[in-house]
Amino acid sequence: MDPRPGREVTAQYAHALLQAAQETGIALDEALVARLRGAERVPLAWQDELWEEYCAGAADPLAGLRLGLRMQVGHLDSAGMLLVTCATLGEALEELTAYAPVIGPGAFALHRDGPLVRVEFDHDFGVRPLERTEAALTTLLHLARWATGGHVAPVALELAHPAPGAEPAHAAVLGVPVRFDAAGHALVLEAAQLDLPLVQANAALRDHLRELADRTLARLGEQDLAVRVREVVLAHPEWGRERVAEHLAHSGRHLNRLLAERGLSFSAVRERTLEQLAVRALERGERVSDVALRLGYSDETAFTRAFRRWRGETPGQARARSTGEARPG
Repeated sequence: MDPRPGREVTAQYAHALLQAAQETGIALDEALVARLRGAERVPLAWQDELWEEYCAGAADPLAGLRLGLRMQVGHLDSAGMLLVTCATLGEALEELTAYAPVIGPGAFALHRDGPLVRVEFDHDFGVRPLERTEAALTTLLHLARWATGGHVAPVALELAHPAPGAEPAHAAVLGVPVRFDAAGHALVLEAAQLDLPLVQANAALRDHLRELADRTLARLGEQDLAVRVREVVLAHPEWGRERVAEHLAHSGRHLNRLLAERGLSFSAVRERTLEQLAVRALERGERVSDVALRLGYSDETAFTRAFRRWRGETPGQARARSTGEARPG
């Protein structure tokens, strides 16, 4: 078993591979299949075995791509259901960055670049990283199409690895331009597409599923430090690094060092959590000054500066868009 904490995959995702193997005639080790079918969460070492056997049996350079196109919402656990009940594609992508650990290792991040938005995927998989990266981004593309009723039209899918051969079939299979040898792995969209409504939007169900996903994250948080930090910040958004570290029985410096081992920093985890709290509060119509105070900002101006950095707009504009009010000038 992988010794690193919190390194597990939801059983539903593993079952998607088992189902795909069965339907395509790929023979898997029976003992491994039995272990997987009886697990509630799948240790990453078992998932590594599954990916190796699946890809070796498929003998297809597009194995990860084709798997992503087979994925269904239920294969992503409660996080998948949560994403498709959001109001817009942008909201769903923001939730994905927070709740991806429910599905398994690998992180998503949203970066705005002028008129474009990059949904970036990062991981440290040691087994079949190429196929798993392509599966993750193709799943995102496939479910975004489904959730928007086919209206999403990505600019490109970017992959950091080289093209597998002179004429890779990725673009033809996906119907999206594919760029290899890119700076990172990402699905690239026009920023305007973030406002696309989702066909399964349901605010009440979304809120219920958030609670379920939060409980799952809390359970994972007993093992994963980054999730534990997020949970403390959710409960005490006004706390800084030293107070959070003390609550977790660490010094501030030691906490930063432990997070750095996971490729993270306290400021990044805290800011991402504050952003989510701010967006949710503004969606409920809370006053900007009240949100700023509750999140621990010295004044509304400091909060507005941070929010503009996160979202490319002021909190007042975000609140107006969510509540249907006239936008502030």
